[in-house]
Amino acid sequence: MSSTPRGDNQMAYYPLAPGHQVNVRTGPSTDSGLVKVLPQGSSVPIRCQTRGETVSGPCGTTDVWDCIAPGQYVSDAYVKTGSTGYVAERCAG
Repeated sequence: MSSTPRGDNQMAYYPLAPGHQVNVRTGPSTDSGLVKVLPQGSSVPIRCQTRGETVSGPCGTTDVWDCIAPGQYVSDAYVKTGSTGYVAERCAG
């Protein structure tokens, strides 16, 4: 897995599925506003994870969404975490 070790002050980074640009949304749904588009080859930090809309992508079908920054979410179906479940704490609220 291509991620940095997690420590007290470090956040793990995970690569996006190869060959894909990924939409960053304001919430855990494809209906949420578009914040930006991540280019192919990007890696993202996962601050926390939450359940949302079910999405099918190159890394599977899931309702898990990754919060990469405050108010910025990407579907875990496009992030290579090496797991089908949670790899970070659940988002509060």
